[in-house]
Amino acid sequence: MNEKINTIQHQALPYFDMEAFMEQSRETRLGGAVAERLAGLWERWLPLLRVCETRAGTNSWLAVWLPESVEKQVDEVWKASASEGWLVNTLAQFMCMSALREALPEVERAGCAPSPRPTRTLREALARLEVPYKVNAPTLERRYAVVTFYPWRGGCEICSLQADCPKGRGGGENLSIVLPGHEKES
Repeated sequence: MNEKINTIQHQALPYFDMEAFMEQSRETRLGGAVAERLAGLWERWLPLLRVCETRAGTNSWLAVWLPESVEKQVDEVWKASASEGWLVNTLAQFMCMSALREALPEVERAGCAPSPRPTRTLREALARLEVPYKVNAPTLERRYAVVTFYPWRGGCEICSLQADCPKGRGGGENLSIVLPGHEKES
């Protein structure tokens, strides 16, 4: 039985927070020309950024992504300069996470956007949006993409990627939030 899938596009206009970007990229200093190039890319990519809510039955998810054309741009920059490639790669990641945090402020507070289990329905919904899951994998094909529960529903303990996430395997001290019934035993 196929569930009816509804998709709602959300407006996303995250601003380019240079300080937060520098923290994510682990840069301590950026020259003016580099900062201008990054700000220019941000402006060019912003219209390409997609944020969609998908509903099926009682489930709802939020997907945020940049298209394959951005991946190709980043790859070209990597070929020319590894350091510049690192920055534009981080910029694309930062843009997606900024849009996600704008839509779901809990993600910033918790420090995590738990990944849902890629059910048949979710796979179908995201494939329709042209941001499919990899074959036989719980990760998305698009490099600059994230999908999480909408509204936000918890932290590491409900994430399908927990076994492969350094944060989720951090012995408990890095868990974003612990839901009742998921406490670690002493």
